[in-house]
Amino acid sequence: MINNIFRGIQAYSGVFKLMASLKLWKYFFVPILISILTASLIGFSAYGLSDDIGRFIAKIWIWDWGKDSFTSFSSVLGGIMVLVIGLIVYKHIIMAFSAPFMSPVSEKIEAHLTGIQKHEHRKTSFQQQLWRGLRINGRNLVKELLISIPLLLLKFIPVVNIFSTILLFLVQAYYAGFGNMDYTLERHFNYKESLNFVKQHRGVAIGNGLVFMLFLFIPGIGIILVLPLSVTAASIKTVNLLQTEGLLPAAASGKMLRKEGHSN
Repeated sequence: MINNIFRGIQAYSGVFKLMASLKLWKYFFVPILISILTASLIGFSAYGLSDDIGRFIAKIWIWDWGKDSFTSFSSVLGGIMVLVIGLIVYKHIIMAFSAPFMSPVSEKIEAHLTGIQKHEHRKTSFQQQLWRGLRINGRNLVKELLISIPLLLLKFIPVVNIFSTILLFLVQAYYAGFGNMDYTLERHFNYKESLNFVKQHRGVAIGNGLVFMLFLFIPGIGIILVLPLSVTAASIKTVNLLQTEGLLPAAASGKMLRKEGHSN
């Protein structure tokens, strides 16, 4: 698992050069706009809701002693909860609505790595790609919230909250990487087959998603670069996984395959 996570991270090396050589930046204009608008909307909403949630949590403290301290703690915790849930919702919104624009990017990368310009892929329209993105990310959003909310509640427990924070970050990373990998998988697998493929390579998904999540903590530039870089890295690695499993030809990627060694 650890090795696979590092392989997912290593796929980010050289992405700027590949994006420039394949002239991919033009495909990211709409997704970047979606990212900026979504981040702004969620950011303003989070700012307004954090105090309300903090006051609501503070109501469980019925004693007079320590009331002010618990209220302050509740405000901080409320802000963290809003931030975490906001990040979860943000990433699934942008990945879902960017699906029709990211699929051509993934396809160009696949053609470059395999040397074959026209594959017999599953033919999907703009609407089908959008629906697939909504379905995958809607499913992932529900599952991620079901896992994340209990982990957030564990933050009330000292020491345990350290481990819950790490698990929370890994869960978010996994589902971010999941969405990025599916832009390539949608051409090769149906819905259920894609779910199984990502589960088999969850370490790679986590590695890709870790960098995705870290980019979101970079003010301003993070929400602009997060999709272009993470989608390009995920496409490279997903194509490589398909090649090593014999599901795609390795015509133009012999060096890459020898470097990777074996399937993740």
